[in-house]
Amino acid sequence: MMMAVGVAERTGLLETAVKATIARAPARLLPYVVAFVACQGHVMSDIAILVIPPLAALAFKAAGRNPVAGLVGAFACVCAGYSAGFTVGALDALYAGITEKVAAALPMGQEAPTHLLVNYFFTASASVVLALIGGFLTARVLEPRLPEPTGDGSSGDEESPTTEISKEQRRGLLLSAAAVGVYTAVVLVVWLLPGSPLRGEGGALIPSPVLSGIVPLLFGAFVIAGVVYGVAARTVTHKNDVPKMMGESITSMSGYIVLILVIAQFIAVFNWSNVGTLLAVKCAALLESAGLTGFLALVLFVLVVTLLNMLISSGSALWSLMAPVFVPTFMLIGMSPALTLAAFRIADSATQMITPLNPYLFLSLALMRRYEPGAQLGTLMSRLAIYVVPFLVAWLAVLGIFYAFDLPLGPGAGIEMP
Repeated sequence: MMMAVGVAERTGLLETAVKATIARAPARLLPYVVAFVACQGHVMSDIAILVIPPLAALAFKAAGRNPVAGLVGAFACVCAGYSAGFTVGALDALYAGITEKVAAALPMGQEAPTHLLVNYFFTASASVVLALIGGFLTARVLEPRLPEPTGDGSSGDEESPTTEISKEQRRGLLLSAAAVGVYTAVVLVVWLLPGSPLRGEGGALIPSPVLSGIVPLLFGAFVIAGVVYGVAARTVTHKNDVPKMMGESITSMSGYIVLILVIAQFIAVFNWSNVGTLLAVKCAALLESAGLTGFLALVLFVLVVTLLNMLISSGSALWSLMAPVFVPTFMLIGMSPALTLAAFRIADSATQMITPLNPYLFLSLALMRRYEPGAQLGTLMSRLAIYVVPFLVAWLAVLGIFYAFDLPLGPGAGIEMP
């Protein structure tokens, strides 16, 4: 997934798509469009935090609005919606991989779906709600209280970003969208055909090889989109460019690879020693004795992880610590791994924007000082704080609806254990 997304990123496709979406938004709807795009940003990994907020500031400035509002609002929505969205990225693959290994520690976990799209319906729905709330808070709460910017937004030592799109980029964007549309149509047709090898046992659509093999299918979609765009926009000019881009993507993942090595050993020791199972049984018994076996248990879990998220800013590191205990715990009281992962996504996102351990917080402060030279860290954090509680409540409300009506969190992934 990282190689495929890397092709789309390094050819310029993802950045151009963000520019095209934000730049075309009417001034009145701009906060909501920025919030929606920001909530899809995790497909770009951490690059989203580097690209979307400064572009949002430029779009606000071009529309005659306060650029600081665009910058702060976009940063808040990228962080709070980092685990949400209609898009699928490397983060989803990482979370699904950890969840699958942990769930397998219990025999019952081998029957629970833990594929890449296990939370897709939930995250897609949440991104719409978060975008509406984020746009409202930016336009009606944050922007009216901001002082007029005294800076012009230029850094003085580097070329400033722009929202302009060239003819080649626009043509590449249209052609890549058409290519992905054709690719998707072919996959769907083959999947729906009777007797297709993409169907599951007995001709079932769910579960089927489409879901278990969603990573290679998405790999193909991202690579096709990136290559088509790159050729049209002339960012791919040689046959070796695409493999080179994939290699650069893996190089940038060196820190994650080291982290995953440690995580793999941690989970393996937990499974080998049965400490994880022991803790899960004890925690499940404690929850049952306290009467916390329903949605309230999930809320308590979210609040605990939200506090830990202030100390451990890496979502993958935090999930690797929490999953070996809480995934089996909630499985023992009848909740699916998909539900536990959905609850973790909420906690991992809600307070990410205000933790001092988030290095991108200081980057956003540097960007804000281009428009407001006297701004301090406390200034930025106080403006971001207005988003935390509404976003946390909104996330929990969406999960509560899925829980109350027993809606699937993703294809074939329900609330309860199979």
